[in-house]
Amino acid sequence: MSYTLEPIGVVHSCFSEKFAIPRQPQLAPAATGILELFPPYNQPEALVGLEHVSHLWLLFVFHAADSGPKHLRVRPPRLGGNQRIGVFASRATHRPNPLGQSVVKLEGIVDGKLLLSGIDLLDGTPVLDIKPYVPYADALPEARNDLAPAPPAPILVEWSALALTQADEHGERLRTDLRGLIEQCLAQDPKPAYQQPEPSREYGGRFWDLNVRWHYPAADCIRVIDIQQVNLPD
Repeated sequence: MSYTLEPIGVVHSCFSEKFAIPRQPQLAPAATGILELFPPYNQPEALVGLEHVSHLWLLFVFHAADSGPKHLRVRPPRLGGNQRIGVFASRATHRPNPLGQSVVKLEGIVDGKLLLSGIDLLDGTPVLDIKPYVPYADALPEARNDLAPAPPAPILVEWSALALTQADEHGERLRTDLRGLIEQCLAQDPKPAYQQPEPSREYGGRFWDLNVRWHYPAADCIRVIDIQQVNLPD
């Protein structure tokens, strides 16, 4: 038995590449994007009632990740990147089918587009469905997950004077909380958990149309050193 699913829209996200995307939604409230709905789902009648909803479930496609039966076991970053567990005990992007789900905050609706925050979605992510978050059914106080019992402890994020000036200038240009976005994402420590980088080693990630560079002056600290605008492919 097989099914054919058609996207109802696409996400235009602040994340231009996979590296440094938070590993769960809501870890970076400043991470914003726009869900552009395709006809006929962009019509007002499809959106009636969303004004009463603060958060949404997005069901989407991991369009930039490999999937299939070869990924029966995965290495979750939360467990250090070396321990293998069954795919169904994780939220790894490598799935039997490339399907994901995220809870995002609905900030507004403009011309058939949904304004979102707290996202963990790569730019260009196809969305298959939208469902309202229902607190009494979806937030279960007795639920547990011993593999991920609490959010990861954030690490310290410092700034060079140059990077801080660049962040404020580009944030004003993009009309977004760029400093908050970078700090919230880097505080999750995006590098592989098994790596112990030398202070001289630099890392980089793409946010909007910017290449952000940082390094680790100490094991528990990130220092943002440079932010440069880049030309992204159409």
